[in-house]
Amino acid sequence: DTDPQPGRKKKKMPANAPASAPPMWTKFVISGLAGVSGWMFVHPFDVLKVRMQVNKSKVGAAGTLMNIYTKEGVGGLYSGLSAAVTRQLTYTTLRLGLYDVIRDKLTEGRSDIPFYLKLCTGLTAGATAATICCPVEVSLVRMQADGNRPIADRRNYKHIFDAMHRVTAEEGITTLWRGVVPTVFRGAVVSTTQLATYDQAKSMLKSLNILRDGIGLHLASSLISGFVYCFTSLPLDICKTRMQDQKPDPKTGILPYTSVFQALYKIPQQEGILALWKGFGPYFARGGGHTVGMFIFAEQYKTIVKNMYASK
Repeated sequence: DTDPQPGRKKKKMPANAPASAPPMWTKFVISGLAGVSGWMFVHPFDVLKVRMQVNKSKVGAAGTLMNIYTKEGVGGLYSGLSAAVTRQLTYTTLRLGLYDVIRDKLTEGRSDIPFYLKLCTGLTAGATAATICCPVEVSLVRMQADGNRPIADRRNYKHIFDAMHRVTAEEGITTLWRGVVPTVFRGAVVSTTQLATYDQAKSMLKSLNILRDGIGLHLASSLISGFVYCFTSLPLDICKTRMQDQKPDPKTGILPYTSVFQALYKIPQQEGILALWKGFGPYFARGGGHTVGMFIFAEQYKTIVKNMYASK
């Protein structure tokens, strides 16, 4: 064959040229898409979990589910969906994206990082994301819990932006950060246990030759991660939910819960220690289910993006 332009030198790529690495922004896009994809299957469990947490009676998951269905129909199980999706597109995007960015930076020049560094990375990513996204969290809790109130006492927010606008107008902008301390504590605990545990479980299962890289490994690692994170974070989640949904006493004007530490003491004192793990079933179905879905979708999206840039 003859070169159509004889004077021009052909550029040859070396056989061992490294594939083009996906840019940093793709980590955040993957995180948001994975969060939303995994969430669509578990939202009803989150609604069930919130209703059980704000209800101080000893009604179980089945009774709460029947109560929602009887009063609100199937649609009641998707209360606050717009806020939940917004939460995934903000909070999950930030915490997963930041975790991947920080972890990859720490891993430069070595095959892996110690478990304690993964824990610190998860804590930093979770606390940062939780602080920024607290207004979305407040709106989500209120929208999901609204059906549990008497009709005359309901807030009836139309959607998440209506919720944030009305909270600001009626109660002041600082109310959007009500319960920010337990929200940040929970966010730090969730990200520390969920993200670091998933990474560590995946590394250990591979290094011990128990599972090879693939769906099986991702499923097993995410189940371990989901259980650990649900058990450790539920007490803080209950305190966060109670604080964000509370209203002042009509006679005294005093809020029932003033801090996360007071809530952690008051709830078991009034309702028993197990009240801090109330609704663990739906919480694990929601948290564990979302953990499995989120990580499996994230791994698939990472593979797709990696292949896209490798072919360039």
